[in-house]
Amino acid sequence: MPRNEDEHAYGSALLVGGPADGVRIEVRGSPDVIQVTVPCRVEASGSDVRAAAVYVYRRESGGSASPRYGFDPASP
Repeated sequence: MPRNEDEHAYGSALLVGGPADGVRIEVRGSPDVIQVTVPCRVEASGSDVRAAAVYVYRRESGGSASPRYGFDPASP
């Protein structure tokens, strides 16, 4: 398959560690980094403010058929 078609194909990936441990996701291509967000509660402030915790997962090297992304605790 030509490279440009690979970049647009979806495939299953596994998140390992952190708050999304064990979650399977569908990714397009093979990005180096996946960002996971979890909504946070916001105290009543009279505005439409939203907040989310951000977690970063980095693609692990290896030859498995299904890519794995490991939690990076050092990333903001």
